[in-house]
Amino acid sequence: LPQQRRFRLAIVDGFSGAGKYACGSPGSPIIFLQQLDRALKAVNLNRKTQDLDPVEIECLFIFNDADAEAIELLKQNYAPVEAEIRDQNRQLHMSVEYMNGLFEVAYLKIKEMIAAGRFRNIIFNLDQCGDSQVALTTLADIMRSTPAAEIFYTLMIKSLIAFLSPIDRTSLTQRLAHFGMDENDLLALDPVMSKDKWLGVAERLVFDSFKVVAPFHSPFSIKNPNGWRYWLIHFANRYRARQVYNNVLHDNSTSQAHFGRAGLNMLAYDPSTEGKLYLFEHADREIAKAQLLDDIPRLVSELGDTINVGEFYESVYNMTPAHAEEIHAAMIEHPDLEVLTSAGGTRRVGNAISVDDTLRLKKQRTLFPLFKPVRSS
Repeated sequence: LPQQRRFRLAIVDGFSGAGKYACGSPGSPIIFLQQLDRALKAVNLNRKTQDLDPVEIECLFIFNDADAEAIELLKQNYAPVEAEIRDQNRQLHMSVEYMNGLFEVAYLKIKEMIAAGRFRNIIFNLDQCGDSQVALTTLADIMRSTPAAEIFYTLMIKSLIAFLSPIDRTSLTQRLAHFGMDENDLLALDPVMSKDKWLGVAERLVFDSFKVVAPFHSPFSIKNPNGWRYWLIHFANRYRARQVYNNVLHDNSTSQAHFGRAGLNMLAYDPSTEGKLYLFEHADREIAKAQLLDDIPRLVSELGDTINVGEFYESVYNMTPAHAEEIHAAMIEHPDLEVLTSAGGTRRVGNAISVDDTLRLKKQRTLFPLFKPVRSS
């Protein structure tokens, strides 16, 4: 907010490691600190051009690892970077807590510290160095703690299938049948994990399995030449977080991958005849826009003829990989759609669209009739 002069944030790295790799590259604890410093400087530079007061960030970092030696090394690696940033960025105020324990045990104390500090903006990084160290109930508890919570969570797809086998055997068998497999064929996964269609099957498994955790979650896989084995899932309670996450993926194209549709209903396709690999590149964005030009007016038509833009975002963002620019372009450029301001004016450019605007089908349209005939049986 323009009037805001202080922002409070808690960042929890549940499997922090030592802060540096053997090659000297920074690990996630140092990356979080460096990027927070960079972001705050960029925000304040922009505020200065608008004659606004600088904003200050108060951040609690909590670093946990089950390896005691890793935590001791992290303290050594982190201290000089922290000292340098403290000296150069007086608007960034940091406190650091180091913990040594299994995450599921440490989480109880972490939850208490966040509550005691009254932090509402929370990021959890759960790169679990394995595949079963964070319970589904813990993920859900984190997301219930505050509307502004977000999680970055890694998962090995083999472990998900092993987990689902005794729970949802019928559904899992149906999903794997496309590959001539059943839930007992875990060892046979290796040959198919490099196939694009396998990515589509795995995405549906990930999406369905974690929909109880948060309203918005991305079932996208890490792009890996050895196959679709490793997922980085983003959980959020608000559409805006998913909107930004999609945009970041496009800015770092080929880091993650999606198989399916590029429009609003990304998993609504027949895997035997449809579906396409989507790597968040420029060519993929063109495909997304083409589908959005059909999907968006169709959705508005199904709702009647009008929807608030904020409500539109809420309804679509969990089921699209598209960049916000393509969504806005489709809203502006489609001949049957118009975006109206709260004052009754018409938006002409996509980057001006506001959540308070109204998305509406025009009275004179080319594709979607106002009343669809109902046929009697």
